[in-house]
Amino acid sequence: MKKNIIFIFSLLLAVSSSYSQLKIVTTIPDLKSIAEFIGGDRVDVFSIATGYQNPHFVDPKPSYILKLSKADVFITVGLDLEIGWVPALLNSARNQKIQKGGEGYVDASTNIPLLQIPTSVNRGEGDIHIFGNPHYWLDPLNGKIIAQTITNTLSRLDPEHQTQFQSNFKKFNETIDTKIKEWEGKLNRFKNTKVIAYHNEWPYFEQRFGLKIVDFLEPKPGIPPTPSQLAKIINVMKREQIKIIINSPYFTAESAELVARNSGGKVLTLATSVGATAEIKTYFDLFDHNVNQLVTALQ
Repeated sequence: MKKNIIFIFSLLLAVSSSYSQLKIVTTIPDLKSIAEFIGGDRVDVFSIATGYQNPHFVDPKPSYILKLSKADVFITVGLDLEIGWVPALLNSARNQKIQKGGEGYVDASTNIPLLQIPTSVNRGEGDIHIFGNPHYWLDPLNGKIIAQTITNTLSRLDPEHQTQFQSNFKKFNETIDTKIKEWEGKLNRFKNTKVIAYHNEWPYFEQRFGLKIVDFLEPKPGIPPTPSQLAKIINVMKREQIKIIINSPYFTAESAELVARNSGGKVLTLATSVGATAEIKTYFDLFDHNVNQLVTALQ
């Protein structure tokens, strides 16, 4: 009888604990991974986009609205990356806590040193992000800034567990500092290696690890490759002896493969987010995967 009472009491405590978790919704799984690391058992995190999905284009399903309606925190990449689907979801959720300006609304781009901020906006130049290139999470040092922003929010909303959040943030930073030495060490001998990319989503990764992206298969951001652009890239690769074309999981490989066949190059599909492949389960796994893929290809 005594054992049964203890079991029931423990069960009630566990249930009570789960109800007290902060419910977090993120737009992409990278933000989910960081939020889970910082929040630990104090958070329940759901990502709307998957790791193999183009974050510019997400179908706003009713199930996402339900998640958002019950959320305490909403974390977005910002910089208009999700402009095509986040506003509609937030409006339908009718949750004041996570509306822009609300206590649970988190713009993860806060304090990020942004790249490629346009001096003027001309829609004829393709899909231009007027606030800067939004793929900033692909620099792991920016992950530390994202983690700080998330830590601040969780500490404010759940001050009772602030010490736990701060401790997890410290561990996150220490892990990034250790891993980045490993990643940079592996890629150091390939610094300034010229590559081609399908889409302009790698400037932060390029800057951190010393690659040099010469051109893109897209003639302009968001514009599918044209025959004239592909012919131009083939000539560039031959002339400058470029051997790597970086593709992303959500872009068809047909154009990249055509260029590779005609230039003697190789298509390398790198992960843009956590979950792009089954083995990429955390933010750290994302860079482990991409760095190892690059080293193998460049060797």
